[in-house]
Amino acid sequence: MAKLLVKLQRYFRRKPVHFFTLLALYLAAGSLVFLHSGFAGEPTVTGSQRSPRASERLGLPYLGVMQLSRGFKAAATMPEGGRRHGPWFKSTSKELAERGKAGDYGSTRSRALRGRSGREKEEDRARYIGCYVDNTRRRTLRGVSFFDYKKMTVFRCQDNCAERGYLYAGLEFGAECYCGHKVQASNASESECNMECKGERSNTCGGVNRLSIYRLELAQESARRYGSAIFRGCFRQPDNVSIALPVSQLMLNMSVDKCVDFCTEKEYPLSALAGTTCCCGFPTTLFTLHEREDEQLCAQKCAGEEFESCGTAEYLLVYQTQVQDNRCMDRRFLPTHAKQLVALASFPGAGNTWARHLIELATGFYTGSYYFDGSLYNKGFKGERDHWRSGRTICIKTHESGQKEIESFDSAILLIRNPYKALMAEFNRKYGGHIGFAAHAHWKGKEWPEFVANYAPWWATHTLDWLRYGKKVLVVHFEDLKRDLFVQLQRMVGLLGIAACEDRLLCVEGQKDGNFKRSGLRKLEYDPYTPEMRKMISGYIKTVDTALKLRNLSGVPDDYYPR
Repeated sequence: MAKLLVKLQRYFRRKPVHFFTLLALYLAAGSLVFLHSGFAGEPTVTGSQRSPRASERLGLPYLGVMQLSRGFKAAATMPEGGRRHGPWFKSTSKELAERGKAGDYGSTRSRALRGRSGREKEEDRARYIGCYVDNTRRRTLRGVSFFDYKKMTVFRCQDNCAERGYLYAGLEFGAECYCGHKVQASNASESECNMECKGERSNTCGGVNRLSIYRLELAQESARRYGSAIFRGCFRQPDNVSIALPVSQLMLNMSVDKCVDFCTEKEYPLSALAGTTCCCGFPTTLFTLHEREDEQLCAQKCAGEEFESCGTAEYLLVYQTQVQDNRCMDRRFLPTHAKQLVALASFPGAGNTWARHLIELATGFYTGSYYFDGSLYNKGFKGERDHWRSGRTICIKTHESGQKEIESFDSAILLIRNPYKALMAEFNRKYGGHIGFAAHAHWKGKEWPEFVANYAPWWATHTLDWLRYGKKVLVVHFEDLKRDLFVQLQRMVGLLGIAACEDRLLCVEGQKDGNFKRSGLRKLEYDPYTPEMRKMISGYIKTVDTALKLRNLSGVPDDYYPR
């Protein structure tokens, strides 16, 4: 036996390739044996009681806790030929048997017919009501909407709409989800809803300007009534109230939720309480919501709820309903190629994605990028895929700061943010994604000090380079944009050569957060900046402040300095 081993050893020394080939085959065989043994258990799914913690704090749909045993049997343990749709769906044993005979993908019927027959049998939770025409100018479902061009599913859309108390959920173009309380369009042929869901190819998610609509049978009544109305403040009644707020209703038993519910049903984004009268409308130049009054002027008790205020005939208490203001939601590529390239330049973490969202809503045109970020494209930034010189987008996102790159653009919007906030935002993006967070270990480990040492100087040189080499630069401070969005957005749109429609800008104010706002709920419980870091960054702030003032621009905002 020993002689045999010695011979093998000598053989493999002479021909090591054979040894590594044999080792690879051995590992592959072991992996197959492991996988085969793993797929022998039966799936066990247990839903825990709904927890009021993280998912609700972040406003995300709660999907329960799923526990799986070690593996799945290939055919015996799954419902015959079927797929599990989660807690919103219920399938009868007869339906499962029929699915088992046909198979999920083996049916010879068209995908549209297969999807329709499956949808008609989804009981209790969500009922498919048909394929409907949609219009980008006037949406069929006018509540909130969100896009995911990679992972959209029927269940995800339904669950998000249901969590917000809507009665209907509609899917379009395979990746777009729309919610609403009313369906305001005509039916279309079922064959026109023919696009697969991006995240679930066995189901249909509408078509081109066509919605696959479901009625959410068990949307909670409490959620539907109270929803997520946002308090906007106390305002003086506009002069032409019947024009500014065109729909009104006398409510002798007035309460906040009754008025909000009434305006939601009428598909208006604003609900204004004026004593015993409920008014509904849009923010317009007649009623901008820019001049708030002391809330004590609206502190008249509601007739139907003694612990609530319902405003007066002179001072209105205003809430924003769940209805989405669609006056600024249509977006498209430029009809003719732009002759000039405009940069939307910023240091990473300075709010460039948010600024793009605002510009797209304000102008109605897509923004482009010097790079390509698939996650942004999947979330609806369709200009992300275009080459930055294509001329089809209104402006180009860039973080570049070299002379050659800067001189490639004819003009620029330079977005500057407090470096302390920008560095933390970029660190979170780098280690947690666009709306995620870096782990505690990253902050406490070597990553954070190295990041600050490398990126803090770049924050200063980025601004200095654009001020030096940029041909026509409009400086916008992120903090000013947050504080006075209407005025700053007017400046930005003006540089882009677009005539700013005031009603459209007012619409943007109501949709300003978009899908890329990082939740403020998860904040560090300590200051990650050391005294040495603060001393270094303060020096960079003074350098940028001086450079701005030398060009007769306002210096950095005061809140850059407290550290």
